[in-house]
Formats: sequence, C-alpha cells, structure tokens
Amino acid sequence: MKTARQITLDLLIRMDTSGAYSNIILDHAFSSQEANRRDKAFAAALFYGVLERRMTLDYLIRFYSEIEFDKISIPVTEILRMGFYQLLYMNSVPDSAAVNESVLLCDYCDSGRAKGFVNAVLRNFLRDGKVINYGELKDEAKLSIEYSCPKWLIKKWKRELGEARAMKMLTSCFGRPPIYARVNTVRYSVEEVIKCLAKDGIKSVINELIDGCIELSDTKGIELSSAYKSGMFHIQDISSQICCKIAAPVFNETVVDLCAAPGGKTFTCAEIMADRGKIYSYDLYDGKVSVISNTAKRLGLTIITAEENDATKPNPNIPKADKVICDVPCSGLGVIRRKPEIKYKLMKQLETLPDTQRKIINNAAEYVKPGGTLIYSTCTVSKAENDDIVEEFLSEHTDFVPVVVPLNIKGLEDGYKRTMLPCDINGDGFFTATLRKVK
Repeated sequence: MKTARQITLDLLIRMDTSGAYSNIILDHAFSSQEANRRDKAFAAALFYGVLERRMTLDYLIRFYSEIEFDKISIPVTEILRMGFYQLLYMNSVPDSAAVNESVLLCDYCDSGRAKGFVNAVLRNFLRDGKVINYGELKDEAKLSIEYSCPKWLIKKWKRELGEARAMKMLTSCFGRPPIYARVNTVRYSVEEVIKCLAKDGIKSVINELIDGCIELSDTKGIELSSAYKSGMFHIQDISSQICCKIAAPVFNETVVDLCAAPGGKTFTCAEIMADRGKIYSYDLYDGKVSVISNTAKRLGLTIITAEENDATKPNPNIPKADKVICDVPCSGLGVIRRKPEIKYKLMKQLETLPDTQRKIINNAAEYVKPGGTLIYSTCTVSKAENDDIVEEFLSEHTDFVPVVVPLNIKGLEDGYKRTMLPCDINGDGFFTATLRKVK
C-alpha cells in the first residue's frame, strides 16, 4: 500500500504531465486507492497545498538550489515542493519528518542520486529559521511570491476591485471551500434531510443566508447515502444557488438554462417552481446532458427536458422563455479554491473567452419573451468577462434594461450586477447580471 506522500507525489506528477483539473485527478485517484481515510486526508491537504503555494515554493527552490530550476527533474521538483510546503504550512508535521520523508521519496521515484541534493536544500532552509527571504522584492512582485499569484492577476484585481477587496480576494484563494447542497424542497423538508444525512454519518447544518441551502461536512461516501439515493438534495455552491434566487422563477413559467451542466441551476429552479412549469436544460456534450437527465430522475423532478445545444449558435428550436439563464464558459477565477491551478494560466489564454461569452449572451437574448428576464452569470472575477460583456450587450440591445432584484442577504449589495467574492458569503467567486426584455 502506498504512503500518503507517495500518493501525493504521483498526483502532482500527473498534474504536471496531463493538464487535467486537480479535483478530477484527486477524485479518480482516491476512488482507486486503498489508503485509509487519514492518509487520504493528509494526501489531499498536501496535494492542494502544493498547488496553492506553487509560486512560493518554486521561489524557495530557486533561492536554495545550486542547480538551475529548469534542470531539476519533474519528480525531484515535486518532492522539493512537498518538502517546503510541509516545513512552512503543515504544523502537524515535524521538521525532521518533512525532510527525511522527502529524501525517501527520491528512491520511490527512481531518483536516488538526488537524495543528497534534496536533503541539503531543505536543511539549508531550516538553518535559516524557515523564513522566506524576499530580498529586494516589493509591491506586486513581493505579493506574487507571498500569495503565489501571478503579478498580472494581482494588478488586474487591484485595478478592478480596489486595494482592499483585491487583498481579500488573494487571501480567499487558500484553503478548501465549504461543500453546499440544495435541499429538494419539492419532496422533503430541510430538517428531514439533515436527520437522514446524520444517520449515514454525514454532518449538515442550515445556511441562514438562503432558503433550502445546507452546508455539508464528513461527506465521504455521500453518493452511497440513503439521502442521496432518495433524491433529497443535489450538490450546488451557495453562489450558484443565489443566482437561482435572482432568477426568481415561479410555477408554470418556462425557463431556459443554457450551458447548464452539471445542472445545479436547472434543479434548483425546478424546486423553486414546485416542479410546475417547464425547464429546458441545454449543454454542448451528450455525456453532460445525460448527467442532467439522470440527476433530474434521481430528484424526481418532472419538468426538465435536457438536450444537446451549442449555445454560441442560434437555435430556432429553443422556445421563448420567461427566464433565460446563461452561465457562460469563463476563466474560473472565482473557483481558485477548488482548482488552484487556474491562477497559473497565462493571461493570453483567457483573452479569447469574451468572444464566446458575447456570442452566447446575444443568442440567449433571442429566447427571452417580451417582459421576460435574462440572467448572465460566470464563476469568475474579471471585468472583461463580466461588466464589459453586460454593458456592451445593453448598449447594443435597447430592448433590454437592467433590473435590480433585492436579495436582503448580508454581505451582498443589491444591484443589477453583482460580483460575489469568496470572502463575502464563503461561496465561490461569482458574477450575475439581471436584464429584462421590455419589448
């Protein structure tokens, strides 16, 4: 059986070579690993921690290594990252264990010749009192190393959010986010669901900010729980649930949900509507459409029709709707806590996204009935993908006007546009804009 650190090293090397998302790699690995619960928890904490702090850790490697960074092999680089992370951020790990276990990992990955090098680098850091020497770095350059975030992104957030909010955004990028669920209130009460989850050892508490929202912990094996199998809830972040509250669908309305997978907004809207009306839920890929259909069946929701559709192209077969939700593909800068690797993308990788977003919102407008509402949303914190898209849309579509839907949620200001940071309500970073078609 592999040790927790061996599991972590394998995961990090896979991240380096596959380009897949961290949560997918971790879920896949844990479904096939025989490690005990404690080892899996340690591996997950170390895995995500190394990803979150990668720029800080690489700075330390460069500072203490006599070998050029680019000439260090991938396995040894990951071993050093793991070692530095344990020394700096894992108080439960003795310094000696952090160093010695890192050295032992060299044999595990056939890098025995690097044992002396790894030992020397980590012990030199220990001799310096585990204090990061920033040298002459200052302003964004220092913040970049301190918060493990690219300088361009720090500058962007400072410019768009202001200094104080930008710093809160940087701080909120660390740590594992809460897991929220939306109770299937068509069939069950919140209290019933909490009691049923407790019988399977899953803790849950009511979130007071929004109706039907619960926060979960100890979720191991949740898909095997009787509450899950009975369709008592679906997993959905609180920010996404708030988007549905903003949409405010009512029974017997028609709702179109573009870019819907995995379907959280579709299901919550159906529940808000008491499963009366019609919801058309679309996604580009057949596999994701199947997930939406299957989850709707598990929840016992009957008003949902899930179909394939390319949201960037006009589709005359999509019906006119009272509410149209377009949660467009985006840079994901609001979900860095879930996928830390997102913040290391190059700025130019994000520059083409507004073109896609523009096409989707323009198509979405065609599906809105006169008097109906269009909700544009993203899980990013980026003016180019949020405010700029909406303001450009309004300037070109005089038949739409901004609408303010009061929420009365502590931590959120009312406005037709809302940028929610993780520090506001402890959810994902999220953006919504609410627009009404007047003719």
